[in-house]
Amino acid sequence: MSNLYLIATPIGNRLDITVRALKTLFSVEILLCEDTHKTKQLLDFYLQSFPDLLTDKTIPQLISFFEHNEEQKLNLVLNFLKQDKNVGLVSNAGTPTISDPGFRLVKICRENKFNVITIPGPSAVIAALSISGLSSDKFLFLGFLPRKTGKQTKIWEEIKNSKLDQTVIFYESPFRIGKTLEHIKVVFGNIEITVARELTKIHEELVTAPISFWEERLQRPLKGELVVLFRSEK
Repeated sequence: MSNLYLIATPIGNRLDITVRALKTLFSVEILLCEDTHKTKQLLDFYLQSFPDLLTDKTIPQLISFFEHNEEQKLNLVLNFLKQDKNVGLVSNAGTPTISDPGFRLVKICRENKFNVITIPGPSAVIAALSISGLSSDKFLFLGFLPRKTGKQTKIWEEIKNSKLDQTVIFYESPFRIGKTLEHIKVVFGNIEITVARELTKIHEELVTAPISFWEERLQRPLKGELVVLFRSEK
């Protein structure tokens, strides 16, 4: 029976790949990609870097699969699986379906009794939490936040009113982080915020400081997608 494989790929450093993920990338017939060009570059790198680990050195058929075409590609993928073709799913970085496309596909595959197999590996939210120094026994991951002020403020108020001791984590763009921190400050005050950026890359940085520090720091725009963390306490 054919399988759908969810394959985690590096969030920055290309060497952060498991042997199992490598072998799976080159063993599936179809590989669904958030960006086919980026995935092709990644596969070419692995072909050159780890030829001895790969029994099959054939790059699979790459098919574009991202947020805005996921719905229309579902039947296509189901047909591949019905033809006994193994299908892999990758995002641009990290673990598929974690703030990335794939949820609908996984749901419909499970409903149609196809095996959905995880090939675990890198995840920016877990990587940032593990090195943050913040408690990891209980955390709330919000993914990407809504852009509208009202919706964001409602989220922060609900978290504060829950009175739970937990670490709150979300992804943010360097272009929107300033406005988001303003919203947090209104609800929580000048609390400490941890920002992780460029994780696993040469310029990896993780800084914990009050929001007032970030208000000054953000006068010079940050680079790279950000993972932001803070403690919400009773």
